[in-house]
Amino acid sequence: MATLTALHSQWHSGEQAVQRMLGVPGRDNPTVHGLKQAHAYRVTVSPLVAFGTVDEHGRPWVTVWGGEAGFCRPIAENVLGVKGVADARFDPVVQALFAVPSAGKLDAKDGKTAQPERQIIDDEVIKPEGRKVMAGLSIDLETRDRLKLAGHFIAGAATKTTPGVTNLQMAFAVEEALGNCPKYLNKKHIVPHVPTPELVRDAGSSVNGLPLPHEAVELISKADLFFIASKHGNGTMDVNHRGGAPGFLRVFRNQKSNASNDGADDGGLVLIYPEFSGNRLYQTLGNLREDPVAGLVIPDFDTSDVLYLTGRTTILVAERAAAYMPRAKLAVRIDVTEARFVRGGLPFRGSVIDHSPYNPPVRPLAAEKSNEDEVDGAANAIAMATLLTRQVISLTISRYVFKLTPTKKGREEKKGSRNGLDAWYPGQHVTFDFSSELDHGYSHMRDDDPQSLNDDFVRTFTVSAPLNPKELAEVGNVTDGNSTVSATSELRVLRDDAEPELEIVVRRHGSATALLANWHLRVPLEIPILGFGGVEEFRMPVSSVEDETNGKESVFVGGGVGITPLLAQAVGVLGTDNGKGKGKGKGKLRVLWSLRAEDLPLAVDAFTKTDGLGPVTKLFVTGSLDAQDGRDLLITVKDLGAGVVERRIARDDVLETGEKGKRKFFCCTGPAMMKALLQWMEGEEVVFESFEY
Repeated sequence: MATLTALHSQWHSGEQAVQRMLGVPGRDNPTVHGLKQAHAYRVTVSPLVAFGTVDEHGRPWVTVWGGEAGFCRPIAENVLGVKGVADARFDPVVQALFAVPSAGKLDAKDGKTAQPERQIIDDEVIKPEGRKVMAGLSIDLETRDRLKLAGHFIAGAATKTTPGVTNLQMAFAVEEALGNCPKYLNKKHIVPHVPTPELVRDAGSSVNGLPLPHEAVELISKADLFFIASKHGNGTMDVNHRGGAPGFLRVFRNQKSNASNDGADDGGLVLIYPEFSGNRLYQTLGNLREDPVAGLVIPDFDTSDVLYLTGRTTILVAERAAAYMPRAKLAVRIDVTEARFVRGGLPFRGSVIDHSPYNPPVRPLAAEKSNEDEVDGAANAIAMATLLTRQVISLTISRYVFKLTPTKKGREEKKGSRNGLDAWYPGQHVTFDFSSELDHGYSHMRDDDPQSLNDDFVRTFTVSAPLNPKELAEVGNVTDGNSTVSATSELRVLRDDAEPELEIVVRRHGSATALLANWHLRVPLEIPILGFGGVEEFRMPVSSVEDETNGKESVFVGGGVGITPLLAQAVGVLGTDNGKGKGKGKGKLRVLWSLRAEDLPLAVDAFTKTDGLGPVTKLFVTGSLDAQDGRDLLITVKDLGAGVVERRIARDDVLETGEKGKRKFFCCTGPAMMKALLQWMEGEEVVFESFEY
């Protein structure tokens, strides 16, 4: 991550270079100092943390530890403590942090002296002589949550148990933290597992573990996730994940090294992976731009096998990326310099729950691709969305309504005992694939839309209206047949013949929303839908149900179109019979909404469509209200029951809403406002959604 110099820190030169190269507009770095309480909680409930550091040669390595929540938790201000089991012999991060060199050993395969084997000092506290750089990524695959961490190793101790296994205790100083989106995380249930590490190498492999044995190549071919460690000089590191459909990481070459005297080498192990569209911070690529080395760990969740790699990297852009991987606009090549494939080396296993709806189709390399391999987004779609109506709300915000027709894939998906496509919940987000309309293939330059040169055209929007109950399959009280579904279960299934309507309210920003805004409605527009997602904890309690909040008041804090998760849930939360004149509901809800003056029509629209929402809302209006139209809209908003303040939202506004200990905050804002909110809400119960999809 970037080295922080101020609250709104600047990017380092490598990050700036990549952002300029890819046409990314300037923005503040959302990385925060230290470890906020909300971030500490996310680490504590995560069953896995990937940790990276550098070895004695300055090479980055990364591993992944854990198995159950709580193994990594805060033990002091800005300090995380780790307590768990790990592979003591072959885990490169354990070796780099806890081991010291011993005498070199003769390699039995070729008679040469191998690198000195490093030995763990048993039951002794290890403190580095200088600053030992580290980074981490806490990850909860079951909820698709991840948090980046960067700092340094304070101290630790390792106690050997069974052969090759050690109990670790470690203190990690957190200097920077950054929450990330769930975009390419495939859901998995993680369970602990006692490692039984065994290093596996082919008979012809060199001491650096290359070429890879067949088992390791098979692991790469099925992997849907790996972790990558990068560094910026000697001062800071970054650990992040890359995910996708199984097989998204490709093996370009796996041969014995053929290095010649002039340095040329047409052998060795070379991997290539595509960089999918993300939050456009480019912290990993920024590091690789200036310090082109990386460490990878590829876990096998089925078996607890693991592949550790370190090597040199090359960022491939535009035609260079497409030359290796057709249709890719951005990719990374890794020339591996050392590999360790360890059978049974991980302290956990995992089972697949669901694949991410964001995953693009696997992109084969040019060398392995045929004309028949072309796959478009529709192949992975669970439904096709046909645009029905467009309502312009303000100059930049519109409402779009689509009719959904389940595809064969969508109809075949099952959950529980009934066939059918799972229905979405209020406040979830939907993922569209616009590539069939917007992806025109590679071009060297595209001055009219430079960002599209690195774009998979997969977009996510919050569903802004509840699903019509008439589209749901009959709900009953039995589950032993196919005709009814338990009323108390989480199962929501569309009728077999359902073609439900879906509504989104979005701001025009970028090529996908421009397409929707400019489309001639007399011409059919069909967009594949890849799936629905969203943090389950972001569902607010409805007024008629006693839930785990134990009667706590829900306080929703939104910025601009960040109000949309509430729009879909408001009727249920407020307990109003919307549109039928039943008056105020009994739900425990308070709303703090920050809105630009030019977007006041959105507030009028929201309060008009949802009975009872205005009276529980305090609206903070920023920007100019000089025009008479703006003043008239402000009067209308007040007439609809909302309180209005013409300024930015402040700390006291948040903390004076509701009662501490009897409230739960739900936040959906942009990154700058979210950073401030997390600082203000230290010690509060907070759930938040990000715009960073």
